[in-house]
Amino acid sequence: MSSASRDEQRAYGGIEIRGFSKAVSEAAYRAYERKLFNEIKNGPIPKHIAIIMDGNRRSAQKLGLDPTMGHVLGKNKLEEVMEWCIELNIRILTVYAFSTENIMRDEKEVKALMNLFQENFRKAADDPRIHKHKIKIRAIGEISMLPQEVQESIRYAEERTKDYDQYQYNIAVAYGGRQEIVSAIREIAQQVKDGKLAVEDIDETTVSKNLFTGDLPDPDLILRTSGEERISNFLLWQLAYAELYFSDVYWPEFRKIDFMRAIRSFQRRKRRFGK
Repeated sequence: MSSASRDEQRAYGGIEIRGFSKAVSEAAYRAYERKLFNEIKNGPIPKHIAIIMDGNRRSAQKLGLDPTMGHVLGKNKLEEVMEWCIELNIRILTVYAFSTENIMRDEKEVKALMNLFQENFRKAADDPRIHKHKIKIRAIGEISMLPQEVQESIRYAEERTKDYDQYQYNIAVAYGGRQEIVSAIREIAQQVKDGKLAVEDIDETTVSKNLFTGDLPDPDLILRTSGEERISNFLLWQLAYAELYFSDVYWPEFRKIDFMRAIRSFQRRKRRFGK
């Protein structure tokens, strides 16, 4: 497990990079971006990245905006990150968009989020980039907890992209890791009750197959923004051997160099998988 180090926050010719002060020119930023890209492009690239997109509300507050605007900025950032994944040939992206606990937030904020989900699942399904790169869109979570209009938008996006197999874009919405495991246990118990599965045949593979992510490989890298260093009920079963990376940048302010630093950190680690 690692956070972006102090040295990583400073260090291109002694120039302060994180936050990118006004004194640093766009040319210098692009040069450093190219330098990072050249460092990582030939190394092992994670097949599946999962992101806890944290800091939308705090970023909006810092800018003097309504908290709901932070979610709009966060949505725009997610579109950028999707493009970065394509550029690096990262095949699976799973993002934590809305937890089961988030439903308890302020009613105005939740309503604004639901409107965003309704609008943006449809926009994604009609986005030419999605069809050009054959990206399958899927929502994971307790979808039945969402308003009917949001459920319809999710079905629209999933139906339009169901046959794509080049990339996969998973949005965890109304999602909780513990709830997901409970749901899998119930499903397995029903299979035993129906005589379709023997108790002695239950193993890790059985559990994995009955999770929302049952047909996906576990994430190689889990990244969280905003400086918080916890998992917050996200992919609790699937993260068993994932590498963890924490960035202190708020999600709407997350830059391509921050993303590439996470990949570089992943590449520098030795993954032993308990051996």
